[in-house]
Amino acid sequence: MLTDLDRPALEDYRSAYREPADFDAFWHTTLTEAREHDLALEVAPVKTDLETVDVYDVTFAGFGGHPIRAWLRLPRQRGGPLPAVVQSHGYSSGRGAPVEDLLWASAGYAHLVMDARGQGGNHAGGDTADPVGSGPSYPGFLTRGIEDKETYVYRRVFTDAVRAVEAVRSIDAVDSARVAVVGASQGGGIALAMAGLVPDLTAVHVQAPFLCDIRRATTITSTMPYAEITGYLAAHRNSVQQVFRTLAYFDGIAFARRANAPAWFSAGLMDDLCPPSTAFGAFHAYQGPKQIRTWDYNGHEAGGAEDLAIALAEFRPLLAPATQRTPHRKGNEEQ
Repeated sequence: MLTDLDRPALEDYRSAYREPADFDAFWHTTLTEAREHDLALEVAPVKTDLETVDVYDVTFAGFGGHPIRAWLRLPRQRGGPLPAVVQSHGYSSGRGAPVEDLLWASAGYAHLVMDARGQGGNHAGGDTADPVGSGPSYPGFLTRGIEDKETYVYRRVFTDAVRAVEAVRSIDAVDSARVAVVGASQGGGIALAMAGLVPDLTAVHVQAPFLCDIRRATTITSTMPYAEITGYLAAHRNSVQQVFRTLAYFDGIAFARRANAPAWFSAGLMDDLCPPSTAFGAFHAYQGPKQIRTWDYNGHEAGGAEDLAIALAEFRPLLAPATQRTPHRKGNEEQ
């Protein structure tokens, strides 16, 4: 069943989200404070039985100077500096094992996949703790520190993600001028944050994004993770306005309004975790060249491998060396 608006209504939909007046000042201060800490980048080779991909264990300083873990995967046969793809994972997952997720390195890219701090206890495992505590929260991660923008968990996660881009750009094997960001679900929301906070990315791929049009999502879906917010507010009845004041600083729509890299979105019209209208809210707000693909009979997996094939094809001309690039088609397109 359709869980949200049909395709014609999605094309017309525009979010009622309003960003705070001090949104830019908040993020400028947050990132400035993070950059007061040395990046403290460490890159150590990992022994595997892979024949075509080299894997490295990466640590860098994120929010508060806290150590953030990532895997860097490189094609073993490489010439000059490589274009890079920075990936963020889905909710409650982690960077996984060294030999997992070999797509981007197999396609010839430097691939950095970052842990979301404090997660990684489900699906693929993670290795990054969150040393910052919080007040009362609903089981899960989504409501940790949610009554104050300064303490909200995604302030730290989004800052870590920006620092991940800075980390990959400082690696000798990477061409710092050719960096794309990708992610599905929570990873898509994090990718949008990177796209809005890092002004010179080359490309963006966002699959079934989480953390977009958040207030609407809490009113039209009863599934996790958004149900963590409704569960929290059911117990903290007088905190509704404060909670949504906090969340306004972390909504993908605000980051989309500040993003300029060519972007590809996707959404499953039967997605009951991240309703398609919330993806369209971010898509319509996105300021760079953009396309969106909808999948009529898919849920939160959206196009799955088909989306990845689209990203591989579309990234290739953008991330090629400057002498080999073809001009990107301008304008906003929907498929």
